[in-house]
Amino acid sequence: MKQNYFKSKLFLKYIWSYLFILLIPLVLMTIFIYENAVTNLRSEIEHSRLAQLTQAKVIIDGRMKELSEIATRISYDKRLTHYQVHDPISSGESIQALDQYKATSSIIGEIYLYFHNDDKIYSSKGLNNFDVFTNNLSFGTWDKNTLFYDLNNAKYPVMRPADVVSNSSGLQETMLAYLIPITPNSPNPHGTIMYLIKESELTSLVDSILGNYQGQTYILDNEGNVLVDNRQGEALSSAEAKPLFDQLTPGIDDRVINGQAHSIVSVKSQSNGWTYVTIMPSAQFFSSVLHVRSFIILLFIIIVVVGAAIALVLAKMQYQPISMLVEFAAFKSGSPSGESSVSGNELDRIRSALQEYSSRVDLQEPFARHHFLSTLLKYGNAQSLTPELRGAFDLDFNRSRYFVMVIGWDEDEHNGAQEHQEMIDLLTQIEFPELAAHGYGVELSRVDQIGLIINFDLDDKSEEFEHKRLIAEAVRSNLLDSFDIVPTIGVGTSYSSPDQLNQSYIEACSAYELRVSTDHGSVNYFEKMSDTSDHTFWIPNNNLMKLSQSLKQGSYDVAGQIIHSAFMNLHSSELSALFIRCICFDLLNTILKTASELGNHHNLMQEITPNLLYSSSLDELEDGLLKLASQICEQVEQDNHQEEQSIIDRIVAYIDEHYMDNALSLESVAFEFGISPSHVSRSFKEKVGLNFIQYVWQKRVDDVKHQLKTTSDPLKDIILKVGYQDAPNFIRKFKKETGYTPGQYRKMFSQHGGTESNPDLDAE
Repeated sequence: MKQNYFKSKLFLKYIWSYLFILLIPLVLMTIFIYENAVTNLRSEIEHSRLAQLTQAKVIIDGRMKELSEIATRISYDKRLTHYQVHDPISSGESIQALDQYKATSSIIGEIYLYFHNDDKIYSSKGLNNFDVFTNNLSFGTWDKNTLFYDLNNAKYPVMRPADVVSNSSGLQETMLAYLIPITPNSPNPHGTIMYLIKESELTSLVDSILGNYQGQTYILDNEGNVLVDNRQGEALSSAEAKPLFDQLTPGIDDRVINGQAHSIVSVKSQSNGWTYVTIMPSAQFFSSVLHVRSFIILLFIIIVVVGAAIALVLAKMQYQPISMLVEFAAFKSGSPSGESSVSGNELDRIRSALQEYSSRVDLQEPFARHHFLSTLLKYGNAQSLTPELRGAFDLDFNRSRYFVMVIGWDEDEHNGAQEHQEMIDLLTQIEFPELAAHGYGVELSRVDQIGLIINFDLDDKSEEFEHKRLIAEAVRSNLLDSFDIVPTIGVGTSYSSPDQLNQSYIEACSAYELRVSTDHGSVNYFEKMSDTSDHTFWIPNNNLMKLSQSLKQGSYDVAGQIIHSAFMNLHSSELSALFIRCICFDLLNTILKTASELGNHHNLMQEITPNLLYSSSLDELEDGLLKLASQICEQVEQDNHQEEQSIIDRIVAYIDEHYMDNALSLESVAFEFGISPSHVSRSFKEKVGLNFIQYVWQKRVDDVKHQLKTTSDPLKDIILKVGYQDAPNFIRKFKKETGYTPGQYRKMFSQHGGTESNPDLDAE
């Protein structure tokens, strides 16, 4: 059994899913511990570097202060006055004094004394002509003229960035030049002290900051220019360093440089404005937590091994009910257990079975919806619509007023099944927000008529009939805009409950039938069909027309209510019994006239009418009229049933003759017989026991079976001959129904056993 489990991709997915449930928190915990260790270590290193960098800043600031003090002492030293250094006798003593000052600071590489506009410059090594000095000592980026200008015009201490300095022997060193005007802080200095400082003297002070880590150290002047650049490992170009330093703030900062995370520590001197910066790749911190990483990896492996065993047990427990569902789905689909034409895992097979059942429900849902709405028009029983059905059919009867419209058109204007379906789609659910109304379309039995159930809310300012007229005109306008037809519309009375929609439907049918006496394409309102009599005890003409229409529709509920309401009004009147009886003959005449128009009730009228004429009381007369109406409605129902049966028999015969036509469809049959597709679907299932699609499929399958047994024609030709275009799909359905492929079926039952089938087609 275990081996079968491991052959299932779904079972393996379950194992992996449980492993992931274990791995995700484990990975998160690992990341948390690892990142926490790295963050703490990084913070310690950064703060340590910050302290060391601050210490280096203090030391260098002290050295710079020493140089300033030396320059001050030189400016007041009588041995180094302009007169003394130019005197041949005392110049030796002056040079010796400069050498003494040089010895007081370890970072001074050389010290020079220059008086403004002088052609000579003095150092601890002796006196030099300025031209000779510049020839013997040349700077990489500081030419002779600029040097002369800077020495004569320095007003405040200036440190020039590290530059390559070459002496007369060709030896090169990287040095900084520090210019201090003398006398210091004087608005009109008379000379300049220039210190040459080896870059290594300053970098050696900050080398201890990096320790064993690779990184970069910079000293920037108060304008952001790099004075000292000490690099270990990677280095930044000037173009990369400039924008980085421009945005730099003292403290610890994280930046991404060249696509990698870096930690930047900087401090700023308050005495000279210099900034001391170290830049270190963040990746170096991870190398310090190898022991943490090793421990986590070991813990991870142990938990994964234990978790894999637990995942195996849990996956097996979860997979067992799935395997049972797969067997059930295979059984319901007619496929052998474990086999399916659907690719994918077990859930895909179950999903496919559910989709197949759902597609069947979706296919029948429009017909079920039409069936319910048709029943609502006939019997007015809105209570049967449960909340589940309302949700499934997308129906909502939550407004205050309800009425029905019957919409029809001349057959000459109609352009066939496609336009009819488009009209049904338009009216299936139509809404008029500005009128607080929405409606649901219903296919009636006649193909040139559609019913429309409208429910709407009426505000305090609107008159009911006017509001209903606006809705009818809006419906008519939509149809005129969308189709090349001019609809004729019959509108019933509006009621406060959807249970009374059957009465409104009868009234709408009555109004629609009067279209022969009105203009083509008009809107007829039942309320306006007859003027109200001045005598309230007379039965209104529109009630008589409504009674006639209810009998024709076989709706005894509406007919009985009309008769009962008429007698209730007569009972409350003060007319004589004879006059009342005469008035009741209006009801009797209407019933008899309607029965006569129906044409099959002569015997019924001869039996009941004499008893009605000689009834002794109004109650007896009412009972007689109700009985007469009931029997007429029953007869109409029987006639309709027989007519439907006759139509279905004709439809079945039509299908038997045309099932090999691949264009055969429910819609084409409906329009062939002049009735709506929903009515055909509903009546066909009731009378035949199979729906339209099942019946056509069965006819085609029986024909294929017969041809497989009796002919040697290729399978594809047989399938096309019976009107089925998708041969692979037909083969799958054939196997699902019979348990065999067509090729297997032919070999088993054919009278031409030696015939070969197409194996490629059979394998589909």
